[in-house]
Amino acid sequence: MTRVIHTGDTHVGYQQYHSPVRRQDFLDAFDAVVDDAIDEDVDAVVHAGDLFHDRRPELPDLMGTISVLRRLDDADIPFLAVVGNHEATRGGQWLDLFERLGLATRLGDTPTVVGDTAFYGLDHVPVSRRDDLEYEFDPHDADYAALVAHGLFEPFAHADWDTEEMLDKSTVGFDAVLLGDNHTPDRAKVAGTWVTYPGSTERASATEREGRGYNVVTFDEEAVGGDDRVSIRRRALDTREFVFVSVELNHGEGETRVREQVRQHDLEDAVVLVEITGDGEPVTPAAIEEIGDEAGALVSRVTDRREVETDADIDVSFADPEDAVRERIDEMALSAAALDVDEAVRAETIADSNVRETVKMRIEERLEEDGELDAFDRGRRPENGSESGGPDADTLDEGGEHLDNGVDVEDSEKHVEDSEEHVEDINVETESTEKDGTDDPDVRGDAETVDDTNDVDDTNDADDTNDADDTNDDGQVTMEDYL
Repeated sequence: MTRVIHTGDTHVGYQQYHSPVRRQDFLDAFDAVVDDAIDEDVDAVVHAGDLFHDRRPELPDLMGTISVLRRLDDADIPFLAVVGNHEATRGGQWLDLFERLGLATRLGDTPTVVGDTAFYGLDHVPVSRRDDLEYEFDPHDADYAALVAHGLFEPFAHADWDTEEMLDKSTVGFDAVLLGDNHTPDRAKVAGTWVTYPGSTERASATEREGRGYNVVTFDEEAVGGDDRVSIRRRALDTREFVFVSVELNHGEGETRVREQVRQHDLEDAVVLVEITGDGEPVTPAAIEEIGDEAGALVSRVTDRREVETDADIDVSFADPEDAVRERIDEMALSAAALDVDEAVRAETIADSNVRETVKMRIEERLEEDGELDAFDRGRRPENGSESGGPDADTLDEGGEHLDNGVDVEDSEKHVEDSEEHVEDINVETESTEKDGTDDPDVRGDAETVDDTNDVDDTNDADDTNDADDTNDDGQVTMEDYL
């Protein structure tokens, strides 16, 4: 018998709603999973990707994660994991660092046997590269086998990965497929094999209303009984409380009605998300957020989803500026190269003086790596809001408007300048949104639809589009600093 905790989408380092407390919440949730693993004396903790929210985690997030993993190691409980799209880098992965420290095992096509079960891994792979996958795994002589993978698999929401085809092509028969990326917990049988998501360990977006948790997976044919060889049970985590207040206003109703509804809830230390629909009078979000602040809420956000009559053709949403930018970028179906440019220009970790050189370097790397310039091809627009069960419609791996085929190195600087102008335009919209004083309507369903609506809702694949330069002044570090 082998009993493991199956978790994923911990998104350590996510400063949701720009709150340092929320950032700590994500690390604390991961720590709570490890607490349970030690208390229950499980055989292993299996992490299905997106350990970190960002490919360039800051030093406190790295040190906090190492501290958590050391507790597992002290308890002789192995940590088995794959790489998700949020944390993937072009070179060495953070899991490689943890493996070198003796704190983790990065799963791959060779079996890692724990108890009587062989575990294999499949890192996140962008849609554009999946046709090349052969699903060849080395043989094993264990009683059971499980594949740990990161992506949006069928038959679950927002799927873009054919689970049955994967199982059919695989050279190893699996008793279970333990997944990450979709933040909504679920399970189903595909071709006789259990396929399951544990969901995220903290709410990465306002769409994630159900409680957070993880799976306990037991490989024991005798104990399970029947035709099943695997048992999957869900365990809840005690995480930050979210208070969702939905107010539908009738004609003549306004701020007073919203205040009454909000005051009916216990808001202390909670994340309070107010959604206004219907008709009624205009409501000032800041006035409603003050109620939450006075009641001791950690974060208060108001999203007014009513149509606003205006002479100008604009779409008003009191949301996190970052969400608005991501949503607009998703609609543009940018190429992988253009997304590189966008990430470099908007990244808080790259000094303004270094943006131009960083963008130029990324474009040149793309030109060198992609002989057929696939990275500059325009992609498709996301469907159904591109929600990942969570965000993070956080990234798209292909498609683009700003960079064309046929771009050569001599032209790259011009394209960089054009892309910078585009991102500056987006940032102008963002600045105006920030003045609203509101943060996130909510994102990776993974949420994610659009981060917070990054929110992680990874609904689309993120190409390994990271670079890593030197340690940044703000505490962010790169793999090259360690490997």
